Amino acid sequence: MLEIQAVLEGGPADLPTELRNQFVTDGTDKIKVNHYGGHEHFERAPAMLPGPVSAGPAVYRWTMRTKVAE
Repeated sequence: MLEIQAVLEGGPADLPTELRNQFVTDGTDKIKVNHYGGHEHFERAPAMLPGPVSAGPAVYRWTMRTKVAE
């Protein structure tokens, strides 16, 4: 499987840099990050450039936060 660079935008300001910049499997549409007793959810933003492959990292935008089930 091909891995691509992902950049997470939005969400909590204190989300660590190492979580905001990571590698994911190409084709991943959603990323869920554990953060302070909850999950931050990010979804892949539409590509800004035409064509199948963009020169930069894939951008994922914050969509919501959910609490961890107890």
